[in-house]
Amino acid sequence: MIIKQNFRILLLFTFIILSVSSVFSQSKLHEKGDKAFETGEFYKAAEIYLEAYKKADNKVEKAEIQFKTAECYRILNNTQKAESFYRKAIAKGYQNPLALLYFADALKNNEKYEEAEEEYKKYRELVPDDPRGEVGERSCKLSADWIEKPTRYTIESMPIINSKQYDFSPAFASEDFKSLYFTSTRQAGANSKINPVSGEFYSDIFVTTFTKKLEWSEPEPLNDTINSLFDDASPSLTPDGTELFFNRCRQDKNKISGCQIYYSVRSPGGDWESTTILDIFGDTIDVVHPSISHDGKKLYFSSNKLIGQGNYDIYVMERDGKGSPWGKPKNLGKDINTIGNEINPYIRKDGTLYFSSTQHLGMGGLDIFKAVPQINGSWKIENMKYPINSAADDFGIIFMGDEEKGFFTSRRRIYGAKGSDDIFYFELPPLEFSLQGKVRDANSDKPISGAKIKIICSDGSPDVELMSLEDGSFKNTLKKNADYLFIISHEGYLKGKGKVSTYTLDDSYTFMNDVKLAPLNTSIDLPNIYYDFGDWKLREESKIELESLVKTLTSNPNITIEIGSHTDMIGNDADNLILSQKRAQSVVDFLVSKGIAKDRLTAKGFGETEPKTITEKISKNSIFDIGNVLTPDFINGLDTDEEKEAANQINRRTDFKVLRTNYIPQIK
Repeated sequence: MIIKQNFRILLLFTFIILSVSSVFSQSKLHEKGDKAFETGEFYKAAEIYLEAYKKADNKVEKAEIQFKTAECYRILNNTQKAESFYRKAIAKGYQNPLALLYFADALKNNEKYEEAEEEYKKYRELVPDDPRGEVGERSCKLSADWIEKPTRYTIESMPIINSKQYDFSPAFASEDFKSLYFTSTRQAGANSKINPVSGEFYSDIFVTTFTKKLEWSEPEPLNDTINSLFDDASPSLTPDGTELFFNRCRQDKNKISGCQIYYSVRSPGGDWESTTILDIFGDTIDVVHPSISHDGKKLYFSSNKLIGQGNYDIYVMERDGKGSPWGKPKNLGKDINTIGNEINPYIRKDGTLYFSSTQHLGMGGLDIFKAVPQINGSWKIENMKYPINSAADDFGIIFMGDEEKGFFTSRRRIYGAKGSDDIFYFELPPLEFSLQGKVRDANSDKPISGAKIKIICSDGSPDVELMSLEDGSFKNTLKKNADYLFIISHEGYLKGKGKVSTYTLDDSYTFMNDVKLAPLNTSIDLPNIYYDFGDWKLREESKIELESLVKTLTSNPNITIEIGSHTDMIGNDADNLILSQKRAQSVVDFLVSKGIAKDRLTAKGFGETEPKTITEKISKNSIFDIGNVLTPDFINGLDTDEEKEAANQINRRTDFKVLRTNYIPQIK
């Protein structure tokens, strides 16, 4: 639950400006709502504003009350109600441009990206110098793309850990990652009062452990040293579990008190016995979301101290070791921090920083970002994208050591979610690559079972040999960052060959390679070999198709072949014979240009002397029956010109057949 720690002072400046600019006399209820808002009691303020609206008789005041009500719901993260009240305020003529910006934000939070984009455009026209309009507009476009093309991360809800209340900010409490602390507003022990800020119970810190039954235990609250009558939240522990940093947010009547970081130590296996406040910026400034580094020497946190880049910025302070004093806090700078809110830092052992932001390009609300430190001291920022991020608030990510799995908090509404903020488990599955396909007869298109598939890997590992199944299929897993050559062979057929590579792939992938083997005892049609009318020069698209024949000849170095060219029955027989011979020779010339030995190739033109017999494969894609021979008499007997042209088209073809299989290449 973010509101108690992150947005208590966030909107007060806007609110004060709006209040001062009012020209009407406010009702007592309106003023009472303002006082509740000023002290951070947003839930209470929203209820008062709803009553104040009923009694207001001034249109301008009604519009302002609806805007302020929307502000309360925005801070409370009730994006549906926030959207509704911003819409009403704008419809009643509320003039402040911020209403458009926050309305667009709410629409984006509710995954209404197209409408949100239009509202951001309107805001940019009114306030062109505010980068939030442009960032919001760009975010809407990116979000739709990210949802359409998600990353490989998988997520699942944690029903044992989550409740109907707010559950957020997980933290590992042991080096084996089997003890998990987190924050919840569920009722427990002395925690029975309703917080006027949120309308929920005050938050406590709970612990759950991973049992021998391979499941997380029923969460239990920590002792009353850690859990007080106020909000206690956002734990962070050293890897050995002996130092605890957490937030406590005191509330004094009619006074703004900032959330502070508290510190506690314990012996291994012991309990927390005392707490100490870390006085960092004073008690009126929020210092939230502590995150201790793996070596215990750096403490990252977020604060709304006014000297920062925006509302909440991320800071770091250092110490020499356990028990040593902390140095002066340092703002992480403009790469990380923006005019928005940067919160929930988490630092990994390798120095990679994770945090959440409302201003960096994101999907809506808070998004989780990854920041990698660069040699020059800057940071490379990357959105974690969907499904880690969503249109709702996503924050508080933690990792199980060096592994790409852990927990984070999200407000998204999906199957299995229970409350407002829920804790989710995430994992990045290992990359999986495979090669699969079917071996078929090039003439009949029927599957070939028992074909031998030999797979050779570039890393020098032993070759893999497998056989195609009854349906001609085969499948084999591949390694990442490797090149593969696969050779397919079967008695009575020419060999087939192919190459695949898993280099440069950043996602799991299945290579689909259907292989057609050419039988040795019959002619094989070469598809898509075209010439201009009456010409014998190969067209460019024909050359592309002939590359597959080059591969066949390279894979089968001991064969010689005859290239046959056939024409239709149109024209003079003698002319057709000459034309077909020239066309066959043009194919031979192309193959020689690709390095195929000339003495392996024979060109022969058949003219119209060998009409095509319809095979099962051809019949599937034509009007002709299996066994039809496309002679001149057969074609002349067809009913329409379209049918005759279809038959002539089939007769116009180039094919090849194997002449010898014992050719010995000359040694150069």
